[in-house]
Amino acid sequence: MVNTASWVAPHPALSRRRIGAEITIVLLLSLGASAVYSIVAIINRITQEVALAQQTAVLNRSLSDREVFDLIYQLLAVFFALVPVALVCYLLWSSSRPHLGRLGLSFDRAGRDVGAGLALALAVGIPGLAAYLGFRALGLSANVVPTALDAYWWTDPVLLLAAVRAAVTEEVIAIGYLYARLGELGWGRWRIILFSAVLRGSYHLYQGYGAFIANLVMGVAFGWLYTRFGRLVPLVVTHFAIDAAVFIGYPWAAATFPALFAV
Repeated sequence: MVNTASWVAPHPALSRRRIGAEITIVLLLSLGASAVYSIVAIINRITQEVALAQQTAVLNRSLSDREVFDLIYQLLAVFFALVPVALVCYLLWSSSRPHLGRLGLSFDRAGRDVGAGLALALAVGIPGLAAYLGFRALGLSANVVPTALDAYWWTDPVLLLAAVRAAVTEEVIAIGYLYARLGELGWGRWRIILFSAVLRGSYHLYQGYGAFIANLVMGVAFGWLYTRFGRLVPLVVTHFAIDAAVFIGYPWAAATFPALFAV
């Protein structure tokens, strides 16, 4: 079982300067870079003559007009996005079991964790959709199109892989890794929760202010749950379930409720 305080366990072999440098490098290779691009994107959006609510943010788009190369590019994008996850797993690997306990990853209660994650997805997903529609009505969000992929035999499997990529990358790095390393720097619980939540909101800014606020709130909720129970798998499952439902369900929803999803 994962120690619920594993994210604050010290690592005497590393200096504070080295930990700070490591955090900076990891973030600039992953979510930090996404946050920078996202901040530039929102500045670009709000300085255009077209209102934010009339703009579109596409989450999954075709990368080539040739089917085979589109598939290759999609798979490469998923693979390389997961490399920083492999890096933090390597950095926090423990010789004793659970090997990734410092990341909150343990599979001794997989069934319970999956069930908790799916229940949390329902609790988060429905209010999240309502919040998105509300922010759209207030002009605080662009029209988010979850997928603009062409319809091929591999479209749905690739979208599921995209959901896996987002869930694993964001939760392992923004929660598991940051909580462990920032805890080693002596940061308090709520300072870590708020920093991680602001980061989560920042790399969603390209979708509009509404996405920043919604993801900030979700980041605080996820952070509280993680520091309370010390288990990351339920959060990964929750994130995956929400993204998978949105990515796969979007074409049906857009066709059934065109007024809600119109630009």
